[in-house]
Amino acid sequence: MRYVIVGAGAVGGAVGGRLAESGHEVVLVARGAHHDALRERGLRLVTPDGPRTHRLPVVDGPGALGVLRADDVLVLAVKTQDSVAALDAWAPVPVEGGGTAAERLPLFCAQNGVESQRLALRRFRRVYGVCVWLPATFVEPGEVSAAGAPLTGILHLGRFPHGTDDTARAVAADLAASRFEAPVVADVTRWQYAKLLANLANAIEAVSGVVDSEEAAELNARVRAEGEAVLAAAGIPYASAAEQKEARAGKMRLVPLGGEGRGAGSSWQSLSRGTGTIEADYLNGEIALLGRLHGVPTPLNDLLQRLANDFAREGRPAGSMPVSELARLAAEAAPRP
Repeated sequence: MRYVIVGAGAVGGAVGGRLAESGHEVVLVARGAHHDALRERGLRLVTPDGPRTHRLPVVDGPGALGVLRADDVLVLAVKTQDSVAALDAWAPVPVEGGGTAAERLPLFCAQNGVESQRLALRRFRRVYGVCVWLPATFVEPGEVSAAGAPLTGILHLGRFPHGTDDTARAVAADLAASRFEAPVVADVTRWQYAKLLANLANAIEAVSGVVDSEEAAELNARVRAEGEAVLAAAGIPYASAAEQKEARAGKMRLVPLGGEGRGAGSSWQSLSRGTGTIEADYLNGEIALLGRLHGVPTPLNDLLQRLANDFAREGRPAGSMPVSELARLAAEAAPRP
């Protein structure tokens, strides 16, 4: 199989680089300065076992690649806010032997949240969900780092909305040979909703910095409690804390790279790079949506969704709102009884 990594940023670059290291054929899809750097200098992947530079085929879209191969696997690793454009671009691409990518090729959604695979299933017949536990950072154009060791990441995967098949098992085997653990599960959304609850803290981190104070931790607990209440009202199951702990126990630790600890999470990185967009609509916004559908108030997730989007739109620095100010706004939005 050839892996076409649509969105070769932090997650896509780490997955693509590791697959290439283990001998698999990989094509990277990127835009702008990152695309130019990858073409000129290759992908520099920094991991605990040292930096490596991978000279891989790089394109800025399907037009540069031409007709797709029948054994291609598309890995969607863009931020969810960029999914529709990517799906629209790749769905109609012809595949050798007839048909289109949407009709014939498997699409793996290696992203935060749960919305992209729903968007994908409107266009693609074979959609797979991936629950991404992969501490990776976009360092600069052409370079990403992945701080996990001995595993680079843990990627639960399965058919969406449910089930498993030979394609999932084949991709999992390739990932397992590439420094990942990739359990194939019939209930991949159960793992993704558990990850969604953890990702609700991304907006706190993006707005006010790493959640390392008592005040921030208390706010995070209340934000998560809203999410849990919404999932319970919606009847949506998710993997328990004990299951997640068991899945990760002893398999992945974070190793400082270049004398520094791992950078902050994906939402913080979006603000620090000045992309102008952020994924809060599909993290805190997913909880807000479900809350409205099922009659559960979500004032704290509403607040964080709005603030994160304000920061992205206005170009405000990541982590620049004092935690005390965020806590004050949270108290106004959701006064304690």
